[in-house]
This record gives sequence, structure tokens and C-alpha cells, in this order.
Amino acid sequence: MENIGLRARRKALTRQEIQEHAMRLFQERGYDETTVADIAEAAGVSSMTVFRHFPTKEDLVLSDEFDPVLAARIQARPADQPLLRRIGDTLIESLAQATRAELDMMLARLKLGLATPALRARWLDNEYQTRNAIVGVLDDGRHDTFHLQVVAGACLAATTTALIRWAESGGQQAPHELLTRALDILQEES
Repeated sequence: MENIGLRARRKALTRQEIQEHAMRLFQERGYDETTVADIAEAAGVSSMTVFRHFPTKEDLVLSDEFDPVLAARIQARPADQPLLRRIGDTLIESLAQATRAELDMMLARLKLGLATPALRARWLDNEYQTRNAIVGVLDDGRHDTFHLQVVAGACLAATTTALIRWAESGGQQAPHELLTRALDILQEES
């Protein structure tokens, strides 16, 4: 059992290092000008290892392990809490608990994603996958799927809007505070 844990940690560390080198190179050279071979060389791995961890170049920017963690946190909240608060509060807490390094990486990924058309197109797919992960853990028969999709989609739209504002301000405002404000606006309008 111990070897499985060690292997998983090594795999996660390699993945993190590859992504950090990729982000550094994308910022220095530009997304389109940086090749997977450049990233592999900087990370000290083969191109095949990069592709094993990140099947596409876009994944080097957009891929993270956040959806399962987010879904589990939402599922752990009290089931009698209104859905908008259940999802929204989890998103706010996740941003508030992020480390400085995590926020710096998120900000770099956002800025690059906003500036690169190919990444903006993939962003929608990522949001769709996140919405499905949220709906999957909330689908307990109390609400129809469409209801869950609408509420999760609204929370994610508020999150995206808050994070874009955060990126456009150069990270000057706290992202969890912007998200709190965005979700308050949704509450006021309902």
C-alpha cells in the first residue's frame, strides 16, 4: 500500500512541476510560441511524459484537480441549506482558503486564458464539466436535474465573472470577496 501512495505523490509532484514550468514559459514566451518540447526540456522530462499528464497543450493551463474536491465539499454541506448558498458558500470558502501560491497560479492561468482564444474556448468546456460534477453530487431526487443545472450554472457564472474582475484588476481585490459580492447580487435579483 505504501508504494501506491508514494507513486501517487510522485505523479502529483511531476504533474505540478510540469504545469509550473509550462506557465512560466507561457508567460515569458507566449502561449503560441511555447512548444510542448520546450516545456518537457524545462521540466526535465520527455514530451511523452508531458502528454501522459496533460493530453493537450490547453490542459497545461486549464487542467486542475479542483472539481472532485469542490464536489465533495458541496456534498458535505447540510442538505437542507438552499442550493445557491450551498454551492456559493463552498466556492467562497474554497477561494478564501487558497494559499498565496495557489492564488498566484490561478491568477496566471486566468490572465493567460483570457488573452488566448484557444484557451477561452476550452474554458467553457471546463465550466461544463464542473457544473456536471456539482449536479452529480446534488442529484438526490429532491430537485429535478434542470433545476440543479440552473442553480449550479448561475453560481459558476458568478464565479467566472468575479474571477475575471479579479484578473482584470491584477489580483488587487480578494477573489473570495468579489465572489461574495457576485453571489449577493444573484440573491438580490431572485
